[in-house]
Amino acid sequence: MNTVVTVTPNPALDQTVRVANLALGEVNLAASLEFNAGGKGVNVAGCLADYGIATIATGLLGSDDAAAFDAMFADKHILDRFVRIAGRPRINVKLVDTARHETTDINLATSLPSAADVEALEQRVVELAAPGRWFVLAGSLPPGVDVSFYRRLTRSLHRAGACVALDTSGAPLADVLAASAAGDMPDLVKPNRAELEAALGRSLADDDALIEAACELVKRGIQYVVVSLGERGALGVTSKQAQAQTRTQTQAPTQERASAYEGWRAAPLRVPVASTVGAGDALVAGLVASLAEGHPWDAVGRRATAFAAGKLARVGPHLPDRATLDALAAQVELSTFSVAAHPLRVTQHQAV
Repeated sequence: MNTVVTVTPNPALDQTVRVANLALGEVNLAASLEFNAGGKGVNVAGCLADYGIATIATGLLGSDDAAAFDAMFADKHILDRFVRIAGRPRINVKLVDTARHETTDINLATSLPSAADVEALEQRVVELAAPGRWFVLAGSLPPGVDVSFYRRLTRSLHRAGACVALDTSGAPLADVLAASAAGDMPDLVKPNRAELEAALGRSLADDDALIEAACELVKRGIQYVVVSLGERGALGVTSKQAQAQTRTQTQAPTQERASAYEGWRAAPLRVPVASTVGAGDALVAGLVASLAEGHPWDAVGRRATAFAAGKLARVGPHLPDRATLDALAAQVELSTFSVAAHPLRVTQHQAV
Protein backbone atom coordinates (compact mmCIF):
# COMPACT_ATOMS: atom_id res chain seq x y z
CA MET A 1 0.00 0.00 0.00
CA ASN A 2 1.38 3.45 -0.93
CA THR A 3 2.23 5.81 1.91
CA VAL A 4 0.67 9.30 1.79
CA VAL A 5 2.12 12.32 3.58
CA THR A 6 -0.11 15.21 4.69
CA VAL A 7 1.37 18.66 5.37
CA THR A 8 -0.57 21.02 7.67
CA PRO A 9 1.25 24.28 8.38
CA ASN A 10 -1.67 25.65 10.44
CA PRO A 11 -3.43 22.85 12.37
CA ALA A 12 -6.24 23.56 14.81
CA LEU A 13 -7.92 22.10 17.84
CA ASP A 14 -11.58 21.89 16.80
CA GLN A 15 -14.08 22.52 19.60
CA THR A 16 -17.47 21.33 18.35
CA VAL A 17 -20.58 22.47 20.24
CA ARG A 18 -23.90 20.94 19.19
CA VAL A 19 -27.09 22.87 19.90
CA ALA A 20 -30.58 22.80 18.38
CA ASN A 21 -31.94 26.10 17.01
CA LEU A 22 -28.96 28.28 17.85
CA ALA A 23 -30.15 31.76 18.89
CA LEU A 24 -27.54 34.49 18.63
CA GLY A 25 -27.50 36.96 21.53
CA GLU A 26 -29.33 34.54 23.83
CA VAL A 27 -28.44 31.76 26.28
CA ASN A 28 -28.30 28.39 24.46
CA LEU A 29 -28.28 24.92 26.02
CA ALA A 30 -25.67 22.76 24.29
CA ALA A 31 -26.36 19.07 23.69
CA SER A 32 -22.68 18.09 23.56
CA LEU A 33 -19.10 19.33 23.45
CA GLU A 34 -16.32 17.53 21.62
CA PHE A 35 -12.63 18.26 20.97
CA ASN A 36 -10.86 16.94 17.87
CA ALA A 37 -7.47 17.43 16.32
CA GLY A 38 -8.10 19.40 13.15
CA GLY A 39 -6.82 21.47 10.28
CA LYS A 40 -7.26 20.41 6.65
CA GLY A 41 -4.22 18.18 6.39
CA VAL A 42 -4.88 16.56 9.76
CA ASN A 43 -8.46 15.82 8.69
CA VAL A 44 -7.21 14.28 5.44
CA ALA A 45 -4.72 12.15 7.40
CA GLY A 46 -7.45 10.86 9.70
CA CYS A 47 -9.65 9.82 6.78
CA LEU A 48 -6.78 8.17 4.90
CA ALA A 49 -5.81 6.19 7.98
CA ASP A 50 -9.40 5.02 8.54
CA TYR A 51 -9.43 3.81 4.93
CA GLY A 52 -6.28 1.78 5.56
CA ILE A 53 -3.71 3.97 3.79
CA ALA A 54 -0.35 4.19 5.56
CA THR A 55 -0.17 7.87 6.54
CA ILE A 56 2.50 10.29 7.74
CA ALA A 57 1.41 13.67 9.13
CA THR A 58 3.70 16.69 9.30
CA GLY A 59 3.36 20.44 9.64
CA LEU A 60 3.84 23.04 12.38
CA LEU A 61 2.21 22.16 15.71
CA GLY A 62 2.20 24.14 18.94
CA SER A 63 3.77 22.11 21.74
CA ASP A 64 1.30 23.26 24.41
CA ASP A 65 -2.09 21.54 24.64
CA ALA A 66 -1.37 19.09 21.81
CA ALA A 67 -2.75 16.02 23.61
CA ALA A 68 -5.68 15.64 21.19
CA PHE A 69 -3.26 15.40 18.26
CA ASP A 70 -1.05 12.87 20.06
CA ALA A 71 -4.09 10.74 20.90
CA MET A 72 -5.46 10.84 17.34
CA PHE A 73 -2.14 9.90 15.76
CA ALA A 74 -1.68 7.01 18.20
CA ASP A 75 -5.26 5.75 17.80
CA LYS A 76 -5.17 5.81 13.98
CA HIS A 77 -1.54 4.63 13.66
CA ILE A 78 -0.52 7.84 11.88
CA LEU A 79 3.22 8.49 11.93
CA ASP A 80 3.69 11.88 13.61
CA ARG A 81 6.46 13.92 11.96
CA PHE A 82 5.20 17.37 12.96
CA VAL A 83 7.71 20.11 13.73
CA ARG A 84 6.84 21.24 17.26
CA ILE A 85 6.88 25.01 17.80
CA ALA A 86 6.42 27.23 20.84
CA GLY A 87 2.84 27.99 21.92
CA ARG A 88 -0.43 26.13 21.47
CA PRO A 89 -2.42 25.10 18.41
CA ARG A 90 -5.08 27.56 17.31
CA ILE A 91 -8.61 26.79 18.45
CA ASN A 92 -11.54 26.66 16.03
CA VAL A 93 -15.02 26.72 17.54
CA LYS A 94 -17.67 24.89 15.50
CA LEU A 95 -21.28 25.71 16.44
CA VAL A 96 -23.39 22.92 14.94
CA ASP A 97 -27.10 23.68 14.78
CA THR A 98 -28.61 20.20 14.72
CA ALA A 99 -32.10 21.49 13.85
CA ARG A 100 -31.11 23.62 10.86
CA HIS A 101 -28.18 21.42 9.80
CA GLU A 102 -25.92 24.49 9.76
CA THR A 103 -22.39 24.98 11.11
CA THR A 104 -20.94 28.32 12.22
CA ASP A 105 -17.14 28.54 12.39
CA ILE A 106 -15.23 30.83 14.76
CA ASN A 107 -11.51 30.57 14.02
CA LEU A 108 -9.02 31.98 16.50
CA ALA A 109 -5.47 33.20 15.89
CA THR A 110 -2.56 30.77 15.84
CA SER A 111 0.91 30.63 17.34
CA LEU A 112 3.48 32.42 15.21
CA PRO A 113 6.21 30.16 13.80
CA SER A 114 9.74 31.48 13.48
CA ALA A 115 11.72 31.50 10.25
CA ALA A 116 13.70 28.57 11.66
CA ASP A 117 10.45 26.65 12.26
CA VAL A 118 9.37 27.12 8.63
CA GLU A 119 12.80 26.12 7.37
CA ALA A 120 12.71 23.00 9.55
CA LEU A 121 9.33 22.03 8.09
CA GLU A 122 10.55 22.48 4.51
CA GLN A 123 13.53 20.25 5.31
CA ARG A 124 11.26 17.68 6.98
CA VAL A 125 9.05 17.48 3.89
CA VAL A 126 12.04 17.00 1.59
CA GLU A 127 13.33 14.21 3.85
CA LEU A 128 9.99 12.40 3.51
CA ALA A 129 9.87 12.70 -0.28
CA ALA A 130 10.04 9.54 -2.39
CA PRO A 131 9.34 8.80 -6.08
CA GLY A 132 5.61 8.27 -6.67
CA ARG A 133 4.62 9.16 -3.09
CA TRP A 134 1.59 11.43 -2.73
CA PHE A 135 1.84 14.56 -0.59
CA VAL A 136 -1.24 16.55 0.45
CA LEU A 137 -0.46 20.23 1.10
CA ALA A 138 -3.51 21.56 2.86
CA GLY A 139 -5.02 24.50 4.65
CA SER A 140 -4.15 28.09 5.40
CA LEU A 141 -0.69 29.40 6.17
CA PRO A 142 0.16 30.86 9.60
CA PRO A 143 0.84 34.61 9.76
CA GLY A 144 4.37 35.40 8.70
CA VAL A 145 4.72 32.46 6.32
CA ASP A 146 5.27 33.63 2.75
CA VAL A 147 2.44 32.92 0.28
CA SER A 148 4.93 31.11 -1.98
CA PHE A 149 5.42 28.37 0.65
CA TYR A 150 3.27 25.79 -1.14
CA ARG A 151 4.79 26.59 -4.53
CA ARG A 152 8.31 26.09 -3.16
CA LEU A 153 7.34 22.78 -1.55
CA THR A 154 5.71 21.60 -4.77
CA ARG A 155 8.87 22.36 -6.73
CA SER A 156 11.05 20.47 -4.23
CA LEU A 157 8.71 17.48 -4.13
CA HIS A 158 8.54 17.23 -7.90
CA ARG A 159 12.32 17.25 -8.09
CA ALA A 160 12.23 14.19 -5.82
CA GLY A 161 9.66 12.47 -8.05
CA ALA A 162 6.74 12.83 -5.61
CA CYS A 163 3.12 13.72 -6.47
CA VAL A 164 1.41 16.76 -4.95
CA ALA A 165 -2.23 17.43 -4.08
CA LEU A 166 -3.03 21.01 -3.03
CA ASP A 167 -6.09 22.12 -1.07
CA THR A 168 -5.83 25.75 -0.04
CA SER A 169 -7.42 29.09 -0.89
CA GLY A 170 -6.77 32.82 -1.08
CA ALA A 171 -3.29 34.15 -1.77
CA PRO A 172 -1.46 30.78 -1.52
CA LEU A 173 -3.76 29.22 -4.14
CA ALA A 174 -3.52 32.26 -6.41
CA ASP A 175 0.28 32.16 -6.11
CA VAL A 176 0.43 28.52 -7.20
CA LEU A 177 -2.03 28.95 -10.07
CA ALA A 178 -0.02 31.94 -11.33
CA ALA A 179 3.18 29.86 -11.54
CA SER A 180 4.89 29.89 -14.92
CA ALA A 181 7.07 26.81 -14.39
CA ALA A 182 5.33 23.45 -14.84
CA GLY A 183 7.24 21.97 -11.91
CA ASP A 184 5.64 24.50 -9.56
CA MET A 185 2.12 23.30 -10.40
CA PRO A 186 0.60 20.52 -8.26
CA ASP A 187 -0.68 17.26 -9.71
CA LEU A 188 -4.12 17.75 -8.12
CA VAL A 189 -6.06 20.79 -6.92
CA LYS A 190 -9.45 20.81 -5.19
CA PRO A 191 -10.85 24.33 -4.81
CA ASN A 192 -14.52 25.12 -4.39
CA ARG A 193 -16.21 27.44 -6.89
CA ALA A 194 -15.64 30.64 -4.86
CA GLU A 195 -11.98 29.78 -4.21
CA LEU A 196 -11.35 29.09 -7.90
CA GLU A 197 -13.11 32.28 -8.95
CA ALA A 198 -11.00 34.32 -6.52
CA ALA A 199 -7.76 32.65 -7.66
CA LEU A 200 -8.49 33.14 -11.37
CA GLY A 201 -10.05 36.59 -10.99
CA ARG A 202 -13.22 35.87 -12.93
CA SER A 203 -16.76 34.58 -12.46
CA LEU A 204 -17.53 30.92 -13.14
CA ALA A 205 -21.30 31.08 -13.25
CA ASP A 206 -22.16 27.65 -14.67
CA ASP A 207 -20.75 24.18 -15.32
CA ASP A 208 -19.50 25.14 -18.79
CA ALA A 209 -17.40 27.94 -17.28
CA LEU A 210 -16.11 25.61 -14.56
CA ILE A 211 -15.17 22.94 -17.12
CA GLU A 212 -13.40 25.52 -19.30
CA ALA A 213 -11.41 26.79 -16.30
CA ALA A 214 -10.53 23.25 -15.24
CA CYS A 215 -9.34 22.37 -18.74
CA GLU A 216 -7.17 25.49 -18.80
CA LEU A 217 -5.47 24.38 -15.56
CA VAL A 218 -4.97 20.85 -16.87
CA LYS A 219 -3.45 22.26 -20.05
CA ARG A 220 -1.03 24.29 -17.92
CA GLY A 221 0.23 21.18 -16.13
CA ILE A 222 -2.17 20.23 -13.30
CA GLN A 223 -3.14 16.64 -14.09
CA TYR A 224 -6.32 16.51 -11.99
CA VAL A 225 -8.67 19.41 -11.25
CA VAL A 226 -11.66 18.84 -8.97
CA VAL A 227 -14.10 21.61 -8.03
CA SER A 228 -16.25 20.94 -4.98
CA LEU A 229 -19.75 22.38 -5.28
CA GLY A 230 -21.19 21.78 -1.81
CA GLU A 231 -24.78 20.61 -2.01
CA ARG A 232 -24.40 20.22 -5.81
CA GLY A 233 -21.63 17.65 -5.52
CA ALA A 234 -18.32 17.93 -7.38
CA LEU A 235 -16.87 18.16 -10.88
CA GLY A 236 -13.56 16.63 -11.95
CA VAL A 237 -11.44 17.03 -15.11
CA THR A 238 -8.23 15.35 -16.24
CA SER A 239 -6.38 14.92 -19.50
CA LYS A 240 -6.79 11.86 -21.68
CA GLN A 241 -3.04 11.35 -21.45
CA ALA A 242 -3.02 11.37 -17.64
CA GLN A 243 -5.96 8.99 -17.43
CA ALA A 244 -4.43 6.62 -19.96
CA GLN A 245 -1.66 5.90 -17.45
CA THR A 246 -4.19 4.18 -15.16
CA ARG A 247 -5.91 2.10 -17.82
CA THR A 248 -5.08 -1.52 -18.53
CA GLN A 249 -6.06 -1.19 -22.19
CA THR A 250 -4.72 1.37 -24.66
CA GLN A 251 -7.31 3.76 -26.03
CA ALA A 252 -7.63 4.08 -29.80
CA PRO A 253 -5.42 6.88 -31.22
CA THR A 254 -8.32 8.48 -33.11
CA GLN A 255 -10.34 8.81 -29.92
CA GLU A 256 -7.34 10.31 -28.10
CA ARG A 257 -7.03 12.99 -30.78
CA ALA A 258 -10.75 13.74 -30.77
CA SER A 259 -11.00 14.43 -27.03
CA ALA A 260 -8.20 16.03 -25.05
CA TYR A 261 -9.91 15.95 -21.64
CA GLU A 262 -12.35 13.74 -19.77
CA GLY A 263 -14.38 14.50 -16.72
CA TRP A 264 -17.16 13.54 -14.37
CA ARG A 265 -19.97 15.24 -12.49
CA ALA A 266 -20.89 13.54 -9.20
CA ALA A 267 -24.11 14.23 -7.31
CA PRO A 268 -23.88 14.26 -3.50
CA LEU A 269 -25.35 11.41 -1.52
CA ARG A 270 -28.26 12.18 0.81
CA VAL A 271 -27.14 10.94 4.22
CA PRO A 272 -27.79 11.91 7.85
CA VAL A 273 -25.58 14.87 8.76
CA ALA A 274 -23.80 15.13 12.11
CA SER A 275 -21.39 17.87 10.95
CA THR A 276 -20.41 19.35 7.59
CA VAL A 277 -16.97 20.29 8.94
CA GLY A 278 -14.25 18.36 7.10
CA ALA A 279 -16.43 16.99 4.29
CA GLY A 280 -14.21 18.70 1.72
CA ASP A 281 -11.13 17.27 3.43
CA ALA A 282 -12.67 13.80 3.21
CA LEU A 283 -13.24 14.42 -0.50
CA VAL A 284 -9.53 15.17 -0.89
CA ALA A 285 -8.65 12.00 1.02
CA GLY A 286 -10.87 9.98 -1.31
CA LEU A 287 -9.29 11.54 -4.40
CA VAL A 288 -5.73 10.88 -3.25
CA ALA A 289 -6.46 7.37 -1.96
CA SER A 290 -8.12 6.42 -5.26
CA LEU A 291 -5.32 7.89 -7.37
CA ALA A 292 -2.69 6.18 -5.22
CA GLU A 293 -4.52 2.90 -5.80
CA GLY A 294 -4.65 3.52 -9.58
CA HIS A 295 -8.43 3.66 -10.06
CA PRO A 296 -9.97 4.95 -13.32
CA TRP A 297 -11.02 8.60 -13.25
CA ASP A 298 -14.75 7.96 -12.94
CA ALA A 299 -14.13 5.54 -10.06
CA VAL A 300 -12.00 8.23 -8.39
CA GLY A 301 -14.98 10.60 -8.43
CA ARG A 302 -17.34 7.95 -7.14
CA ARG A 303 -15.13 6.93 -4.20
CA ALA A 304 -14.21 10.49 -3.26
CA THR A 305 -17.91 11.35 -3.10
CA ALA A 306 -18.43 8.32 -0.84
CA PHE A 307 -15.65 9.57 1.47
CA ALA A 308 -17.38 12.95 1.79
CA ALA A 309 -20.75 11.30 2.52
CA GLY A 310 -19.23 8.96 5.08
CA LYS A 311 -17.63 11.89 6.88
CA LEU A 312 -20.91 13.84 7.12
CA ALA A 313 -22.32 11.34 9.61
CA ARG A 314 -19.41 11.89 12.02
CA VAL A 315 -17.95 14.72 14.08
CA GLY A 316 -14.18 14.89 13.63
CA PRO A 317 -11.83 13.39 11.02
CA HIS A 318 -13.37 9.91 10.91
CA LEU A 319 -14.75 7.56 8.24
CA PRO A 320 -16.83 4.37 8.35
CA ASP A 321 -15.28 1.04 7.42
CA ARG A 322 -14.42 0.01 3.86
CA ALA A 323 -17.56 -2.06 3.39
CA THR A 324 -19.73 0.97 4.18
CA LEU A 325 -17.66 3.17 1.87
CA ASP A 326 -17.97 0.58 -0.91
CA ALA A 327 -21.75 0.58 -0.47
CA LEU A 328 -21.86 4.39 -0.55
CA ALA A 329 -19.68 4.51 -3.68
CA ALA A 330 -22.06 2.13 -5.45
CA GLN A 331 -24.92 4.59 -4.81
CA VAL A 332 -23.20 7.67 -6.27
CA GLU A 333 -24.90 9.14 -9.34
CA LEU A 334 -22.07 10.11 -11.68
CA SER A 335 -22.15 11.26 -15.28
CA THR A 336 -19.09 11.51 -17.50
CA PHE A 337 -18.13 13.84 -20.33
CA SER A 338 -15.26 14.44 -22.72
CA VAL A 339 -13.93 17.75 -24.00
CA ALA A 340 -12.39 18.45 -27.40
CA ALA A 341 -9.45 20.84 -27.34
CA HIS A 342 -9.96 22.80 -30.59
CA PRO A 343 -12.47 24.29 -30.22
CA LEU A 344 -13.24 23.57 -26.55
CA ARG A 345 -16.41 21.47 -26.81
CA VAL A 346 -18.09 19.27 -24.18
CA THR A 347 -19.66 15.93 -25.10
CA GLN A 348 -21.92 14.46 -22.45
CA HIS A 349 -22.07 10.72 -21.81
CA GLN A 350 -24.57 8.57 -19.97
CA ALA A 351 -24.47 8.23 -16.21
CA VAL A 352 -22.25 5.42 -14.98
